[in-house]
Amino acid sequence: MAAEAKPQILYFALFLLLSFHLASGAGGTWELLLNDVGISAMHSQLLINDRVVMYDRSNFGPSKISLPNGVCRDSPNDVVSKRDCTAHSIEYDVASNSIRPLTILSNTWCSSGGVTPEGALLQTGGDKEGERKARMLYPCDDDACDWSEVDNALNVRRWYATNHVLPDGRQIIVGGRNQFSFEFFPKTKAPSLYNLPFLSETYDVGQENNLYPFVFLNSDGNIFIFANNRAILLDYETNTVVKTYPKIPGGDPRSYPSTGSAVLLPIENLEEEVIELEVLVCGGAPRGSYLLALDKNTFVKALDTCARIKINDDDPNWVLEKMPRPRVMGDMTLLPNGHVLLINGGSSGSAGWELGREPVLNPDIYHPDKPVGSRFQVQNPSTIPRMYHSTAGLLRDGRVQVGGSNPHQFYNFTDVLFPTELRLEAFSPSYLDSRYWSIRPTIMSPFSQSTVNYGGIMRLRFMVFSIGGVQSPVKVTMVFPSFTSHSFSMSQRLLVLDHVELMRIGVWSYEVSVKVPRSKNLAPPGYYMAFVVNQDIPSEGVWVRLQ
Repeated sequence: MAAEAKPQILYFALFLLLSFHLASGAGGTWELLLNDVGISAMHSQLLINDRVVMYDRSNFGPSKISLPNGVCRDSPNDVVSKRDCTAHSIEYDVASNSIRPLTILSNTWCSSGGVTPEGALLQTGGDKEGERKARMLYPCDDDACDWSEVDNALNVRRWYATNHVLPDGRQIIVGGRNQFSFEFFPKTKAPSLYNLPFLSETYDVGQENNLYPFVFLNSDGNIFIFANNRAILLDYETNTVVKTYPKIPGGDPRSYPSTGSAVLLPIENLEEEVIELEVLVCGGAPRGSYLLALDKNTFVKALDTCARIKINDDDPNWVLEKMPRPRVMGDMTLLPNGHVLLINGGSSGSAGWELGREPVLNPDIYHPDKPVGSRFQVQNPSTIPRMYHSTAGLLRDGRVQVGGSNPHQFYNFTDVLFPTELRLEAFSPSYLDSRYWSIRPTIMSPFSQSTVNYGGIMRLRFMVFSIGGVQSPVKVTMVFPSFTSHSFSMSQRLLVLDHVELMRIGVWSYEVSVKVPRSKNLAPPGYYMAFVVNQDIPSEGVWVRLQ
């Protein structure tokens, strides 16, 4: 006990001594994309056709957009409407800034998902009749594709679970309400269900605090799982805990409904024998906040700290640092240049219906490579509160799409503190400002989807219209498109590729050659967005398939 307490006391002392300051100047711009997309974007996934699939839950009552082709469905579990002719899923076309309705027939409330190596969206679980479903949507360009559903695809009910893509292309599905276990989709061998005592050990009676656990694939092929205030490294093949991490300093919970967020920081030095991977966990709500809001209408100020840990260290410990403000229910999105965007959420209360207060309108950008105390940069605010059931996700053009916010049991637009939100926005980080046009790379080839092999060389031709040319080192990053719900982006990862060669081939044009990751543990198979980054200014991305 004393041995565990000593490093935490030291970290608190360091934390109190740190002088916190913000990088100078606010930045970023906001754009209203659509005033009404018909549904609240509780779940969100970018696909390889540059369309974003969004959905909420199917027993909200009627949405504001009709099902396609005049379809209606019987909805016996819907207390508002027993027959529903409206859609609860849509597809947003980034290029045309338009939407079309999709057909989901079972309840996807608080479900999970991710993309397969073929680029399809796999969606798992939900509530009621949807709790053991798997659903697939294969992207298309002719508006003909829609959801297909498979009954009893999951071994147990998965509600508030987390998915992560694995090196063999399967997805692991971890936890969920009253589920202290994990399983795989597709199932490839017995047993089909694996008990995980860590999830029961991190369960808080009456307030849980271990739902939607933060899951990341480590460079050794094991998975890092964070729930409540603790983390383990799990060998999922043998169901063996290979490392136990210390509690976050302070001991407050960071996962649902205390709902902070987390990212795996950019993965660099991919040729090293042991690769340094760091997890960053930010925000959340102090222990007890959920019950105080639920039972006593008391909204406790959210946490204003992040904690960062090197998960492959022999003696890993959390390093605490202060955020610009408290934030609960915030989203964290990896940007193409390796910075982290913190966006959405509130400053008090917790996740849950009607339980959040004080919307945080200002995003913050986190610079992982700067010294502690100078990593945060405040961004310009939105005018739209994004509270419970909001989402944020990176688009290929470098913008971040922001949608959702419905802290009510049903659609509710009047006489409430935070109306159900149907507007869709985009946040443009300052790297998209016109002042950077001359140093922003423009990728000339490949123009469309291409295939790259593990351990091979990828060549990207690009243009930069600066008189001074590019400034080495130019970076190439690869971003896996993540599934976002409840303040966590599942399977999100960014790789900084090892630079092989930069060659000038014209007045304004260049070719950069980089080495593709050698291991599926570093980069699971599938489609990635590849970006060229010059002086922290990224190009628009191109889709590449890693196989």
